[in-house]
Amino acid sequence: MLDISSLIAEHKNPQIMGVLNITPDSFSDGGCFTTKSEAIRQAELMTRQGASIIDIGGESTRPGATPVSIDEELHRVIPVIEAIRSKSNMVISIDTSKPEVMKQAVGAGADIINDVFALRQPGALEMAASLKVPVCLMHMQSTPETMQHNPRYSNVIDEVKAFFEERINACEKADIEKSKIILDPGFGFGKKLEHNLSLLANLETFKSYGCPLLVGLSRKSMFGDLLGKSVNERALASVTAALLAVINGASIVRVHDVQETFDALKIYNAAQSLNL
Repeated sequence: MLDISSLIAEHKNPQIMGVLNITPDSFSDGGCFTTKSEAIRQAELMTRQGASIIDIGGESTRPGATPVSIDEELHRVIPVIEAIRSKSNMVISIDTSKPEVMKQAVGAGADIINDVFALRQPGALEMAASLKVPVCLMHMQSTPETMQHNPRYSNVIDEVKAFFEERINACEKADIEKSKIILDPGFGFGKKLEHNLSLLANLETFKSYGCPLLVGLSRKSMFGDLLGKSVNERALASVTAALLAVINGASIVRVHDVQETFDALKIYNAAQSLNL
């Protein structure tokens, strides 16, 4: 059984989670890897480039996205997870909020549940507890359909912290060990530019919970707002943000541009090693 803390400790350096969306409508790579063979090739490529975790999703959570059925999500992700697991021992994360998808994905070989709803959907908490795998709890204001409809906070740091405390308590009451919990502040999920920048600048404050921090900033719209760049022109901004996230306390960075992120972190880690 995967121990996420041991995974991070074993590698010693921050980990790269490669994004693999098997969807037609994800904001960045939607439609790119919709066949099993394309998805497997991309997973293998990202692993060679330096990803230690592959995050597989079958339902878009971009702003304005509409849900898909359980059957459709299963049809998209299960064959890919089974095929990857049959060829490799790479760590697989399932990006889902549906209990049945969690169950079948873990049965097919997934090691981590990555849930943008932080196990708040009916039955998700109980299912995750029964599966006994690490879980990633992400903060999101509202839902993907409405989350960017003028999100507001009195203090985004305090509100995300209060959310994490509530969800950690809920998990522990459901017999999910704290050592299996990963926290994600949810950049771009119900946040404006100023909220995202505040979270990035104050990321270290979330380390007080003793859980690994996962950060997903890759190609986010905040870079379009800041730089006027289209989605496919945001690689450099994404790598820069991933590096800043690691400096500020992230243990895992979820990215599309694996090779570029790996190179940047390798330089950072080499420089850091001289200070030991």
